[in-house]
Amino acid sequence: MNFLRGVMGGQQSAGPQPSGAETIQKLCDRAATSTLIDDRRDAVRALKSLSKKYRYEVGSQALEILLNVLQTDRSDSEIIGFALDTLYNIVSNEAEEAAECEDENPQVSDDLGVHFSELFLKQQENITLLLSVLEEFDFHVRWPGVKLLTTLLKQQGPQVQQIVLVSPMGVSRLMDLLDDSREVIRNDGLLLLQQLTKSNAAIQKIVAFENAFERLLDINAEEGNSDGGIVVEDCLLLLQNLLKYNNSNQNFFKEGSYIKRMKPWFEVGDDNSGWSAQKVTNLHLMLQLVRVLVSPVNPPGATSSCQKSMFQCGLLQQLCIILMATGVPADILTETINTVSEVIRGSQVNQDYFASVNAPSNPPRPAIVVLLMSMVNERQPFVLRCAVLYCFQCFLYKNQKGQGEIVSTLLPSTIDATSLSAGQLLCGGLFSTDSLSNWCAAVALAHALLDNFTQKEQLLRVQLATSIGNPPVSLLQQCTNILSQGDKINRRGSKVQTRVGLLMLLCTWLTNCPIAVTHFLHNAANVPFLTAQISENLGEEEQLVQGLCALLLGICIYYNDNSLENATKEKLKQLIEKRIGKENFIEKLGFITKHEYYSKAAQKPQPIFSSPDHMMFDHEFTKLVKELEVVITKAIYKSSEEDKKEEEVKKSLEQHDNIISRYKSVIREQDLQLEELKQTVTTFQTKNEQNQTIISQQQAQIQQHKDQYNLLKVQLGKDSQHHNVHTSNAQMNGIQSEEVLRLREEIEELQKQQESLRGELSDKDSLIESLKQTQLDSQTVQVTGVSEPNAEYKKELEALRSQLHVQSAEINRLQAERTELLQKIEGKASDSGSSGLSTLSTNTEWEEKIATLLQEIASLKGELKAASEEGSSLRQQLDTAQSTAAILQDEKLQLHQDISESKKEQDDLLVLLADQDQKIFGLKKKLKELGQLVEEEEDDDDLESGDDEDEDEEDEGGREGEN
Repeated sequence: MNFLRGVMGGQQSAGPQPSGAETIQKLCDRAATSTLIDDRRDAVRALKSLSKKYRYEVGSQALEILLNVLQTDRSDSEIIGFALDTLYNIVSNEAEEAAECEDENPQVSDDLGVHFSELFLKQQENITLLLSVLEEFDFHVRWPGVKLLTTLLKQQGPQVQQIVLVSPMGVSRLMDLLDDSREVIRNDGLLLLQQLTKSNAAIQKIVAFENAFERLLDINAEEGNSDGGIVVEDCLLLLQNLLKYNNSNQNFFKEGSYIKRMKPWFEVGDDNSGWSAQKVTNLHLMLQLVRVLVSPVNPPGATSSCQKSMFQCGLLQQLCIILMATGVPADILTETINTVSEVIRGSQVNQDYFASVNAPSNPPRPAIVVLLMSMVNERQPFVLRCAVLYCFQCFLYKNQKGQGEIVSTLLPSTIDATSLSAGQLLCGGLFSTDSLSNWCAAVALAHALLDNFTQKEQLLRVQLATSIGNPPVSLLQQCTNILSQGDKINRRGSKVQTRVGLLMLLCTWLTNCPIAVTHFLHNAANVPFLTAQISENLGEEEQLVQGLCALLLGICIYYNDNSLENATKEKLKQLIEKRIGKENFIEKLGFITKHEYYSKAAQKPQPIFSSPDHMMFDHEFTKLVKELEVVITKAIYKSSEEDKKEEEVKKSLEQHDNIISRYKSVIREQDLQLEELKQTVTTFQTKNEQNQTIISQQQAQIQQHKDQYNLLKVQLGKDSQHHNVHTSNAQMNGIQSEEVLRLREEIEELQKQQESLRGELSDKDSLIESLKQTQLDSQTVQVTGVSEPNAEYKKELEALRSQLHVQSAEINRLQAERTELLQKIEGKASDSGSSGLSTLSTNTEWEEKIATLLQEIASLKGELKAASEEGSSLRQQLDTAQSTAAILQDEKLQLHQDISESKKEQDDLLVLLADQDQKIFGLKKKLKELGQLVEEEEDDDDLESGDDEDEDEEDEGGREGEN
């Protein structure tokens, strides 16, 4: 029918249209009760489209249903993505959405995001559920999840941080976002981690140990460092969150050698014009990150180690290049100056390097001079001048060498008229007509004198030429002259600022320097001027000057050495009591610490002021005031008797200190002698150990050479056996020279034995012939009478024959051996005609090596003997040194005994004096009893004269008794 009405031109009945709340209610019912996943998905998609316009209705009706969808429909990534988008729209407080909410629902407050965030966090499991959802790799699930968690951290940061911290692997899951290949998720992950790490040291440590520094620095490098975009800025902000006020992460960053990876950030070219706004922002954050590592509020040890690392890796040098470069934007230059200031603050090596830096000008000028020129130039921006002052203060902080160099540029002997020095710039700024230049120059010069007594004395020598024809005046006198003139000089800027700066300079100069106090009091007009300033009732602006005048006068009292009769401590205190009053003086002195500018300056070393008129106090001066206020108050209320007692005590203490220092010097000398002797003993012991080591090494070498020698002998024996085995095959390569000699010797011996045996054989033959002839003769002459001798001769003949037979057999054997040896030698000589020469040369080389080894062994034995003799001499020297040390120790003990005995003698003398006083008192009493007149002594100093008179009276009484 509706279709027909439309066709025929009839009008449809205008029924009541459902409201937004009703539609949302129906969609929530469908999302909660539908059994088909498609119906639930369509309902959640519709809720997402309505969540921006009907934020309150969707949040109040669908929040629990959407959380239930996240739990039950995890398998469908599409519905999970719709649910996360809807939750993000509900919780987010973006400007456009807030405006829409105000148009549609005026009654809804501006803190809808906070309200729905609280509802979301009523159950901690919701955050755990959201963290588990972030593990999904699907872009339409992970990205809205990241945005939702980031918004929750913005609305309810500490509560969400605590839940993530106790969740298992919670931080690790979020760190995985940095490794996502999709840049959108990675960049939003950076924003998430920024919110997560805000003001939570525990999470910062976990993130740092999840390799965050490495990942962030890699992202920085990939994006182009300072030339990168907004991603570099997000990385730097996250790095600041991790490092700022977190000493553990700072130490981890330094130990991980990440400081050297910061150097490429500051590599700028020659043409520095046309920097983009993003590059300026990135470089500004990079400089701030360097300052986080070397901030004065960090522990001193951590700061000094970071400063050392920055110098070693060349980061400080790179910052100085930016400092002296041209075309750098003003805010980057200012922040660079502040960064260099904190990198060199308190580090002697860095301060020395900074002093050597020259500006690229013609002629080259030191960087300090160029910076001071900017500081005293009133045309420069105020922030830049403050940065230069801070840089100069950091250069002189705990740097006595630098203080001496600055003061030396003011002394007459070192002034160079052709070049502009730091001292000339400071004097020019101190006496210019710009009050800010006066204040900055005064504070800078005060830092050149801080805690340096020598430079305070040296600065008294500075003479200034005020005008042509007038004699020069001292710098101290000129400062007091300008101070007394007050408002008579027309100056640009605050009227009080110049006087405050000069008073701070004078207070710093005179503190702990009695000579400077004497010079100041020598001018008779200074004390009346100070008392007049303190006693007047002026406005609030002048109260600060009155307090500083009171502080300066108190310093003149406390550090007064009473060298001027007209300006002693007592007279100055009497002057205060008559002209000002002690209570009034202390009240005016308290004006300094009660002033708001004092409280602001005492917070940080860096001079940060909103305007030049607020530039009144220096950080180091506030610490000085805090120390001096207490001691000056005590000094004002002390009476003259207390001062005298204090001076007496000081004198006695000085005497005792002198005695103690004298003994200390003696003991110190003895300790030095003992140390020298100990060092000598140590040296001897070291030498002895070295010699023992050398001896052991030489013995090892000797043993090694012996082993080598024995090994060579064995090898020679094996070679000879090897050659003897192969002689049967007629393939000999030669014989050893020793074997040849031995064979020749045996042949000669055999020849000699053969000759001797032949001689014996010829003797025996002659003997046999003689015996035969004798036997024949005896047979013819005597036949019967010689039967018995014939038997004997026969026996002897038989014995001789047997002996002859044995000898002939031996001769035959020896002749056979001789023949065999001759054949052997001839065969060897003939066969080894060519090959034997090489073998003989090899044998000759072995013989030479053996001879060399024998010589080395002999020399090593000699060295071993010399080393043993040297060791014995060293032992004797060691014994002598030990005996000398024992003697010195006995002398030291004897000195201590003498000191104790002298103390005992002093005590005994005191006891004797007390006994003498008692005896004198008894004698006086006896004389009074006898009726003698005894005068009472008023002082103890007349005691000796009274004793003499008593002795005279006793003598006269004795004489009268004798008469």
